[in-house]
Amino acid sequence: MEDKRILYVSSEVVPYLAENEVSLMSYDVPKMINDQGGQIRIFMPRYGNINERRHQLHEVIRLSGMNLVVNDVDMPLIIKVASIPKERIQVYFIDNDEYFKRKATFSDEDGVLYPDNDERAIFFAKGVVETVKKLNWVPDIIHVHGWMASMLPVYMKHFYKDEALFSETKIVSSVYGQSFDGNLDIEMINKIKFDGIPDEAISELETPNYENLIKISIKHSDAVIIASENLSPSLTKYIESSDKPFLPFAPKDAFAEQYTSFYKKML
Repeated sequence: MEDKRILYVSSEVVPYLAENEVSLMSYDVPKMINDQGGQIRIFMPRYGNINERRHQLHEVIRLSGMNLVVNDVDMPLIIKVASIPKERIQVYFIDNDEYFKRKATFSDEDGVLYPDNDERAIFFAKGVVETVKKLNWVPDIIHVHGWMASMLPVYMKHFYKDEALFSETKIVSSVYGQSFDGNLDIEMINKIKFDGIPDEAISELETPNYENLIKISIKHSDAVIIASENLSPSLTKYIESSDKPFLPFAPKDAFAEQYTSFYKKML
């Protein structure tokens, strides 16, 4: 993977958040490609429970200062950056006080999902793409992890479809086991349609639950990786019948070789 450029867009990444399936793979896979001489960038949201002082986050003034429109409201975009110690890997954080200055990631202290999680996902997707455009850094592959990043493939294939910068970029989605119950805001589909994204592209979001968010991500990706050993039968069936190239689940001791060869096939 020498000199190949891979952009990792994830809901969660260690060491900034607790270890789980998504956060660990969102660290292990970029590290593997970095060790092979690939060029990588990682993007994640800057949740309020990330300790900025301990992890030495700092704002990148030249990248901040844009406003992104979410559901007809201008929201300021703040970009922060940090380096994973010892790995020489840069992580970019998409931030906005209204959306991310909270004490937790996806739900409040009672375990109730934040009512604006849908808008946070839209803001995150747009924020990543706008920042990469400002960096003028052209990824060969964008690899998406976790449901908070699930809107990125949709926006890439519709909202940003005419961006010459990404004309050759391939999108891979890693699919994980269910990470929340219930639905996001029922108006989510209308907020996305506000951006000119056609109804039929996102019809599953009439019911904005976990599985439907992931199905939308799969539908707009060029390839799929099954990243959980115990994926639901319905998502497994959806992937198998999608006609997309897909990589079955690979255990930790075998993923490096399989992911690398999967990337190479895509390129």
